[in-house]
Amino acid sequence: MFTLSRVFSSGSIIVFQSTALPVSYFSACHCLTYPKKNSPYSAVDSERYSSLVKAVMTSRVSSQTPESLQVEDEHIYGPVVKAQKLSRPEMREPKTLHPFLNPERILATDESGPPVRIHLNRSKSFAPSVTRILQQTLSTEQMFYLDRWKRRMVAELGEEGFKQYSQNIFKQGKLFHSALEHILMSGVTWTSGTPEYPPDVQGYLQSISHILEDVRAVRAIESTVQHGPLNYLGVVDCVARYRGVLCVIDWKTSEKPKPFLSNTYDNPVQVAAYAGALNADENYEYQVENGLIVVAYKDGSPAHAHKLDSELMSEYWKTWLLRLEEFTEQRANQGSTTSAEKK
Repeated sequence: MFTLSRVFSSGSIIVFQSTALPVSYFSACHCLTYPKKNSPYSAVDSERYSSLVKAVMTSRVSSQTPESLQVEDEHIYGPVVKAQKLSRPEMREPKTLHPFLNPERILATDESGPPVRIHLNRSKSFAPSVTRILQQTLSTEQMFYLDRWKRRMVAELGEEGFKQYSQNIFKQGKLFHSALEHILMSGVTWTSGTPEYPPDVQGYLQSISHILEDVRAVRAIESTVQHGPLNYLGVVDCVARYRGVLCVIDWKTSEKPKPFLSNTYDNPVQVAAYAGALNADENYEYQVENGLIVVAYKDGSPAHAHKLDSELMSEYWKTWLLRLEEFTEQRANQGSTTSAEKK
């Protein structure tokens, strides 16, 4: 005697039924033939899904940036379905709404003279940088995707390979900013293949060439800005007029297209923080209420320029104040913990 298991399908519910039968009942069963049923998967277009299957099953992982990971998840597993909320929570407001603009300073002054460049002097200032504050106040979701991106890159390149990759990205960024500084300070017009710029940055310069045509009246280059009352500082890439509007300009490089402002993540918050610091810094006689994020591509494809008007800058300024408050609270808690441990 043994057990024969039969499976019946009823909608989405699978029912298992077992029946005990004598072995002798199956002595001639192998002689019987039945018409072959078509598989429900026979109509699937295998070529259409072959690349998806390979992406899921392969042991190698192609290098990606954090912003592409969520898109990949939605492509493979479908969009995340969230429970409908009964009411939409109001956006949290900063405890103290420090002004973004300086009421004692005018928006525009005489723009004659060379661009200003104030070097960062760490021996005279211990204020945290904008970059450090943003890095230490990343959301849980941001940290998850950044950590997963790093682990996938290490899995593909190895520890040393990933270290070299990071160093190359940093080196290319520095070369790109140095070339931009020379172009903007000297007022020369960049042409393709100019030998004085390294080959590694030629693609980036080609990418932003159409942007540079609209940049005029450069006021500052790689210059330090500091907000005394809020105790933070940063180094702005550029302050200039873009299509006639004075902006804090932030030059970025990317291996992936970033056609929308949302693709730039914390960059708008960074630009608002720089502008707010410049507006409060006594080293500058003017103030800025607009921003511009330019994303350049190594392959030379046209850069994306994301403009932040005064209304957007005010909103991102509030977000910056919240991040700054969070950072300050973190430091206060760490100080309390250290004092308790010493006792």
